Amino acid sequence: MINKPVVPFVDEITPEKLYFSRRKFLKLSAMIGMTAALAACGVPPSGSPSASETPQPDTPTPYDTITTYNNFYEFSTDKGQVSQMVSDFVTSPWTVEISGLVDKPVTLSADEIIKTYAAEEHVYRMRCVEGWSIVVPWEGFPLNRLLADVGVQSEAKFIAFTTVLRPDQMPGQKDPFFSWPYTEGLRLDEANHDLTLLASGLYGKPLPKQDGAPLRIVVPWKYGFKSIKSIVKIEAVADQPPTFWDLAGPSEYGFYSNVNPNVPHPRWSQATERRLGETERRPTLIFNGYGDQVASLYEGMDLKANY
Repeated sequence: MINKPVVPFVDEITPEKLYFSRRKFLKLSAMIGMTAALAACGVPPSGSPSASETPQPDTPTPYDTITTYNNFYEFSTDKGQVSQMVSDFVTSPWTVEISGLVDKPVTLSADEIIKTYAAEEHVYRMRCVEGWSIVVPWEGFPLNRLLADVGVQSEAKFIAFTTVLRPDQMPGQKDPFFSWPYTEGLRLDEANHDLTLLASGLYGKPLPKQDGAPLRIVVPWKYGFKSIKSIVKIEAVADQPPTFWDLAGPSEYGFYSNVNPNVPHPRWSQATERRLGETERRPTLIFNGYGDQVASLYEGMDLKANY
């Protein structure tokens, strides 16, 4: 059994008056400071695109919008239909296998993981490759806590993730065009970054099925499809793992998938985005506005070639 960490983690937490919370948050002055820190767009590394404009203040996208407009191809390619197709999807009991190049491979229930690691609220912007975005009050904990407890070995350079395979409950998995199950991966330093969450809820509530229940990854500086849902396996590996969208469209979706307004998708521009529920478009920010926190991960890399 993995022991609960003794020292609680403190991350960039942005309490918002619009969402329900089970805890008391920081005082208003601290809250404003944290909001500014999250919103800052840092100077990108050498050789990468320049930063965009300072982001506008973030107001969480309404709960009903987050839970009724979903990218979850395991159910449907129609974002408005997913929430109507999840009733038969069984999310309890649920287990997650943590394996590969680790000292203590283990299989844990989702309940064990949620109870072992204290969840905190984190308000993150999420950018979709099609040009829309949302702001979500996630409830979760940094993935690096779990990785530290299982002891990732020095040979490991990447973390691979796998979604559950249940075509009887997830009709989209019957589509022969795609290679199922859904897989994703992060470089080890990306997976260990404090912004990378293992999320179990949003808006202070358990994670809805259509949003990736019972556990999903959240990587806010990358396009949303990197934040894999309904995971059943986390594996430390030596080589870069294959990913769902890189297999489906390698000319359109690269392994890194960092938000970069200067790299257009072959079929549309990524220079602007529209928040769901809003009419005005806004400039897309390099690293989705998290440049101060993550740009150092890509020092010296060509972010157009390594898209």
